[in-house]
Amino acid sequence: MTSDNEWVSSSTTYLKPREPGTGDAWAEETASRGTKGRQALTQAGAVVPPADIAAALELGAGESAIVRRRVMYADETPVELTDTYYPAWLAAGTPLAEARKIKGGAVTLLAEMGHKAARVVEDITARMPSESERAQLKLTSQEPVLVIDRLTLDDAGQPVQADVMVAPATHRRLRYEVKVN
Repeated sequence: MTSDNEWVSSSTTYLKPREPGTGDAWAEETASRGTKGRQALTQAGAVVPPADIAAALELGAGESAIVRRRVMYADETPVELTDTYYPAWLAAGTPLAEARKIKGGAVTLLAEMGHKAARVVEDITARMPSESERAQLKLTSQEPVLVIDRLTLDDAGQPVQADVMVAPATHRRLRYEVKVN
């Protein structure tokens, strides 16, 4: 059961390649709620990732990753900060490293490159936001955030994408559906 102002989100939509000619998953999800969604790309390029991201992507000390940092909006309200990291060996020289929209989305591009998502591990925690997060998400000092750490592995078990998503916890619910054979 959900209240009218509760945001229920499922990860599944964001893990599958998109059909040609379809919009991005975020725009589709927000449209289904009667809002207009958009993403603002604030950074794209090579970085030395934080230690936990480097470990998740199985990168050596000081090894680079490609990051895409975005602010997600619903009706012009910032509702999520998303940093997505890719191993540089995979993403350097591809549209993932460029500061522009990727036709079909990153998940579709990875699948076209032979790295379709086969397994995903998500960890969700709650905490108070940093000052920067509070300002970007326009939160009060009393509002906590949810942090979703997602690691995507391909068919070979190779980690190909690590996401860190920060969203206001108020009125937010994450939904997981698992098919059990």
